[in-house]
Amino acid sequence: MKTIEYKGYVAKIEFDDEDQIFVGEVIGIDDIIAFHSENAKEIIPVFHNMVDGYLETCKKRGLTPQKSFSGKFVVRIPPDLHAKLSVLANSANKSLNTWLEELLRISVKGSILNKI
Repeated sequence: MKTIEYKGYVAKIEFDDEDQIFVGEVIGIDDIIAFHSENAKEIIPVFHNMVDGYLETCKKRGLTPQKSFSGKFVVRIPPDLHAKLSVLANSANKSLNTWLEELLRISVKGSILNKI
């Protein structure tokens, strides 16, 4: 699986062995934006056209397009871990949110996800 990004929308791309085509789908939204191509070189332009078409359709219908990710998510952790993380963030003179964001960026840096 490969992920690609365009205008804030992230899609996963996979190869369908049975049909011998590349298949893509935008992830992180409830609306369905799916696409395919027989050629690897065409899959990205097809994805771009699908996103552009989705945005144009929403505009024509007066709808607000869904966004892939809001930047917010809830993580439930044990209270004792929460306390320890807060102490560590405070000792770095940072808010817990800022400190955790930095840690998450470090963990993603250099990974395959860093390329989207």
